[in-house]
Amino acid sequence: MLMVMAAYNNVVMPSVDTVGPASGLRAAVALNNYCRKSRQNSVESNGSDSGGSNTPPSCSVSSSLSSPGISCFSLYLSPSRLTTGGQVCSSPHGPKFKLVHEGDLQLCRLNHTRTVISKILSSKFLRRWESHHLYLNDKQIISKTPSGFMEDSICYSQMEDIYVVSRWDMGQKFCLRIVIPDGSVLIQVNNAYLRDQWLHSIQWKKSVYKYRKLLQSTRRPEVLIKELKNMVELAVTTPLQDECIHNIPLDLVSELLANDTDWMPRSSNEEVIVALAPLFENNHPSPEICDFFSNHCKDNPRSSIVMELFTPIVHRILKHNVDFGKYTRMRIFVQEYILALNSQNDGLSVITSFIQSTHGPSSLCPHPRVLPNLVSVCLAAVYSIFEEQRNVSIEEQNDVNRDQVDYDSALMCFVAALQTISLFDDWRPGLAQLLQPIPFPDESLSNYKFSSNLKSVIRNIGCDVRCDVHLMVLGIREGKEGWLHVYCPGNIACNDEGELWTVLLKTLLGCCCRRKRFLQSMNKMLGPCMLLALRDNVVCQEALCAMLELDVLENNDHKLQIVTTLQSTSSGKKHYAALCERQMHLRELQQKGGPKKLTLPSRSTDADVAKLFSCGSFGNLECLSLAFTQVTSACAEQLIKLPSLRYLNLWSTQFGDAGLQLLSEHLQKLQVLNLCETPVTDKGLVSLASMKNLRKLNLNSTSLSAQTFEGLKQRLPALQECDVRYTDAW
Repeated sequence: MLMVMAAYNNVVMPSVDTVGPASGLRAAVALNNYCRKSRQNSVESNGSDSGGSNTPPSCSVSSSLSSPGISCFSLYLSPSRLTTGGQVCSSPHGPKFKLVHEGDLQLCRLNHTRTVISKILSSKFLRRWESHHLYLNDKQIISKTPSGFMEDSICYSQMEDIYVVSRWDMGQKFCLRIVIPDGSVLIQVNNAYLRDQWLHSIQWKKSVYKYRKLLQSTRRPEVLIKELKNMVELAVTTPLQDECIHNIPLDLVSELLANDTDWMPRSSNEEVIVALAPLFENNHPSPEICDFFSNHCKDNPRSSIVMELFTPIVHRILKHNVDFGKYTRMRIFVQEYILALNSQNDGLSVITSFIQSTHGPSSLCPHPRVLPNLVSVCLAAVYSIFEEQRNVSIEEQNDVNRDQVDYDSALMCFVAALQTISLFDDWRPGLAQLLQPIPFPDESLSNYKFSSNLKSVIRNIGCDVRCDVHLMVLGIREGKEGWLHVYCPGNIACNDEGELWTVLLKTLLGCCCRRKRFLQSMNKMLGPCMLLALRDNVVCQEALCAMLELDVLENNDHKLQIVTTLQSTSSGKKHYAALCERQMHLRELQQKGGPKKLTLPSRSTDADVAKLFSCGSFGNLECLSLAFTQVTSACAEQLIKLPSLRYLNLWSTQFGDAGLQLLSEHLQKLQVLNLCETPVTDKGLVSLASMKNLRKLNLNSTSLSAQTFEGLKQRLPALQECDVRYTDAW
């Protein structure tokens, strides 16, 4: 502190309002000449300090001084800075101060009357000083004890000037003079540092008061922009270093934007943004400013402002924001910024470059908040896009095709961001955790474009060699489905015949953690696994062998189904033979005549049925479900080879009349038959009369006629239940 104070000396010079290099040079020359004359006049004078003039006698500028670089100044300055129009400009290397809000100091009030008595009473030998605790409020300076010289507060609007009376410093009186209409107020502190701290603080409060009134009252865009620039310049150049220095201008602009700004043309928006830009180097935009920025991104996505000025602001938000749940509009601004990047030429590449820039060039991102903030923005954006689609009104549905293109483009840009995030090794563990439990709505997972492009993200997570990463594709707890279940064949997101699912399964089978526990959870996905194994998928065949080897299946029929599936292909036979070499007791499963119950996965085809039943042993099969599969009447050729079959479920398949006629000839022991939502007609249904053992028959939603139904009831004596809802016989 002593070193900072020692930097101050008693040299005083008026401020210079530079208009350009030439005028600045002229101003400097004129100022130098003038100060030399002033010092000569000061030596000749008696040195008394009269309070009768608003301009300090030691450095008052003649009104006849007409150099374009000099205006009429009335400020005393230390040599480290210059004053311009009543405002102190900070030297980048000068001392810095905290903003003063209150403090104890000495105060004296002078009247500017011209009588001899008043001059005598105002002389420095007869002045009376009072001690006050002053508060710098938003509109005025007040005292804790409003009496004496501070009985009336000092309003900022009344202040004509404020400057340092530096020639008293030799007497250890560090004073400021505040010029008001009826005189002036002298403020005395203990040292030069405190004096300048109070000087800059009062000037700041006065300027903020002025700008507040101007911004609230003006309705002229050019005046608004000019004053905004002046206010920002003051905030940037002031030697005050305080959190509120940049926040106060931002609060003023926020108040302005919160009110009606319809009078301000859109063409002025960019000038306002450019004027405010310096304030965001160390500050976040307020909610109102975020809305203002978001609207600019929507209205002018290809504006140079987006790339040049918004990018550093968004970088700072992502690096330092803590809770987007609390600052929702800040998240929306980042979301709109990414959408604006997508509108650039080759937008997805621009987004990729932006994500890479937020990570940085090193292998580890130095900012831990960037990842959760980015993922939060992407997840919220995806949810809002589908929420908006759900809320589209009937009138707006006429433009569905155009809107769908916009929705898809918006979706792809946020998926591209997630894809880029998943490429960084240090971000992948955090990303895997943030994507559990599954944070996307069901509509997004059933969207072909979204689920297809998201696969690369899940693939990067699932193929990571670290156990804590690839295990994140499983459900985080029992009963919660994970990404392995979502991309399982037959589920809403699977559109690749199980290719991604197989890749994830391969990694999990080779994982050293929870291998048996994982295989136990495979019970729910046994059907799809057997279907892919039937199609010569080696990974699924290995998974089935592992389930048999570790004995994770309690149902004996499931074990028999697995054995039959493995025996249906040459590669499966090899895997099963190798397994039997290690586990001799598994050979007995082949000799039991196969399972009694069998359910094929929903995507099974006629070829899968033919492959399964042509190689395995199904002499004991009594119950077969082909519900919701893709089989047709062609599979009847395989079904008639099941002599023990009692129950057959063909619900929602393409099984037709030709197949039904073939079944009625060979499966005389059939007792339960489900033909709900199949394309059978009276032509095939008539043949059911030969199945005398039928006890339950489901013909719901078929082309059954009332006449055919009456005939079946008479010719099927064992029939106990027959569902004919949504048919002509109902």
